Amino acid sequence: MGQGTRVWTTETVQSTQRFDYWVGAICECFLEMEADSGMRKEFSARLESTEMAGLHLNRVTGSAQDVYRTRGAISRGNGNYYYLLCKEATPCNIVQHNRNEARLLPGDLVLIDSRQRYSLHFPERVDTLSIQLPIGWLDAWLPDAQQMLGRRVDGNGGWGAVLAAYLRQAASAASALPAAQHRDHLGGLIAAAFVTAARESVIAEDDHLNERIEAAVGARFAEPGLSATEVADSLGISVRTLYRALARNKQSFAALLNRHRLAAARRMLGSPACRHLTIAEIGRRAGWLDASHFTRTWLAHTGQRPSQSRREPASNISRTD
Repeated sequence: MGQGTRVWTTETVQSTQRFDYWVGAICECFLEMEADSGMRKEFSARLESTEMAGLHLNRVTGSAQDVYRTRGAISRGNGNYYYLLCKEATPCNIVQHNRNEARLLPGDLVLIDSRQRYSLHFPERVDTLSIQLPIGWLDAWLPDAQQMLGRRVDGNGGWGAVLAAYLRQAASAASALPAAQHRDHLGGLIAAAFVTAARESVIAEDDHLNERIEAAVGARFAEPGLSATEVADSLGISVRTLYRALARNKQSFAALLNRHRLAAARRMLGSPACRHLTIAEIGRRAGWLDASHFTRTWLAHTGQRPSQSRREPASNISRTD
């Protein structure tokens, strides 16, 4: 605990007054908020807050509880901040309303904005580090901060691990660094951790999006003239987003559509149940209106005409998959 540290602890009041005392403490240290706990009769908690050149580093420990920043509290408040939270030992859930919900595991980090509603749910106990960050200061380091609210940052790998370790060190021991240097180090680490996490999130979202695109094309490949625009519209995304997601996996829409159509044609050409179908009908059922287009495409991918493939076992034309 360093110089300029304030401490609030329920040990200083009677047990029947502890929870009310605690609500007052978090409102005094942070901002006006509401709280609840299923452990009011045996409630205990402690809050240490240290000022570092305009930033406030807070360590909160105590009983299970829920904390809410409500519309009413926002309207009555005189100031607002960003808060960077780091969970130390037990899981919790953080909801930045109208944006994201994050489940934090030990070491994980999340950014919240007091200008918007949020709720913090600590089902086991509170063991959290938080940094109160001036809005203008953080916006200078992290211009896209609003896009990162309520998003979990992994505190056990990459820049997230470096940032979490830095916070723990700053909270546990006096540093030889001047407070102003702490501000600069912290700003750089926040930018590195959250920008990296946002980039990884885009990649993960695109991976999931590829699965959705694959499923949509798989369900609709037999529609003649199926276009990328129609698939994008059905998924609620732009064509540009669809192309970007496919390109990340080195695919094109035309190749994806052809793959599904060729696989369907292969199944029909090799199925005894489809022996009565003409080549043109098989092509039509696979999505080609023009029989000659089907024949050319099949020949380009297999080296055979469809009629030749029909006479061969299905295992000999696997190149169409």
